Amino acid sequence: MSGTVRSALGPIQQLLGVDEARERILRDFQPLLPRRLPLLDTLGLVLAEPIYARESVPPFTNAAMDGYAVRAIDTLSARRDHPVQLRIVGEAPAGGAAPRWREGVKQSVEPGTAVRVMTGAVLPPGADAVVRFEETDEASDQSAVREVVSIYRPVRAGENVRPAGEDIAAGTLVLPPGTVLGPAHLGILAALGYTWVLVHPRPNVAILATGDEVLPPDYPLEPGQIRNSNSYVLAALVTQCGGIPHLVGIATDHDADLERRFRAAAGADLILTSGGVSQGDYDRVKEFLRARGQFDIWQVRIKPGKPMAFGFIDGIPVIALPGNPVASVVAFLQFARPAILRLLGRSDLEPIRLRARLTQRIENSGQRRHFVRARVERRGNELVVTPVPNQGAGVLSGLAAGNCLAVVPEEWAEAPAGSEIEIELYDTAVLRQILL
Repeated sequence: MSGTVRSALGPIQQLLGVDEARERILRDFQPLLPRRLPLLDTLGLVLAEPIYARESVPPFTNAAMDGYAVRAIDTLSARRDHPVQLRIVGEAPAGGAAPRWREGVKQSVEPGTAVRVMTGAVLPPGADAVVRFEETDEASDQSAVREVVSIYRPVRAGENVRPAGEDIAAGTLVLPPGTVLGPAHLGILAALGYTWVLVHPRPNVAILATGDEVLPPDYPLEPGQIRNSNSYVLAALVTQCGGIPHLVGIATDHDADLERRFRAAAGADLILTSGGVSQGDYDRVKEFLRARGQFDIWQVRIKPGKPMAFGFIDGIPVIALPGNPVASVVAFLQFARPAILRLLGRSDLEPIRLRARLTQRIENSGQRRHFVRARVERRGNELVVTPVPNQGAGVLSGLAAGNCLAVVPEEWAEAPAGSEIEIELYDTAVLRQILL
């Protein structure tokens, strides 16, 4: 948990807006302390040190194509029907420090000569260009030992040549701290000789479901019972935004069981719970949190959902999400996702937001920010968004049928059909779909 928590919560008013609730949560999260990890374990993580080039990339001037290293000036008159003929004085394979020169020749490309080269080979001294095999008589003459090559096309100085430092010059700052490492960054780091990198590590997120009625997915159901879907949806969301989920089970509505499950989460960077924080007589989680940790129970102006809690148990931050599956997901996206991204050291905490034309009217009673499960698509030059049919807070199939959340502001009693509203995309894959 080192580096995560800045302070305990102070008093919080009874009902908070979504933005204020998010702000209050985020101010208690900081990036996890950097750790040096193997290069292949750092994909998607945030760099915590500046990366300088220890050497140039490439480290030497080399051939960019298989062909013949030449002096460009010697090829000026080359034509298919009137080729230039050059004497072959050596061969340069990739991986060799120097060309293999033929006996009795000066070890450089002199006027009227050429060296046969492979891609990546050191460019021989005296040469300033490479003629591709396809532009010579190489294809038609497969002699084991050739003395002369015919050049069919002129080349410019520097053509088919990769100069030393063309990609990266030695001593330059290549990657600043805060870079989110992608595949290309890992390739650059490998090219520069870095096999371990200082990054903000992935946060360990403990996930706890609550309720006497909740059973594991592989248990047979008895009357009044449901299977635990929340933990699996939340685990997938944690993984999607870069954390490591740890399912610590299902706690019944008894303090001893809650205590045992929270002990199982010791060492986590964040604990997520689902259920047990509403106003019901048997919602024991909120009473346990009040008695056991530093907590304020929030009533957030959000729909679906409203009850949630945030605080600390033994110094570990806990975000207690609603029990209804869709409400739990919506609350995760608004509050837990940005917290996990902050732990990762990310600065891009916001979801992808766009504007779209609403195809159907949406009611919004209760003065809460309404996150409507919807589907956005492109029609001509415009984005249009349509709510999915079933908007129940427990209907995961409605969430799966959509690809975005249509956001109706708190102050709107309704969003009329044809109005332009803000949408939040589920992920970047949706953005690719609607832009194609």
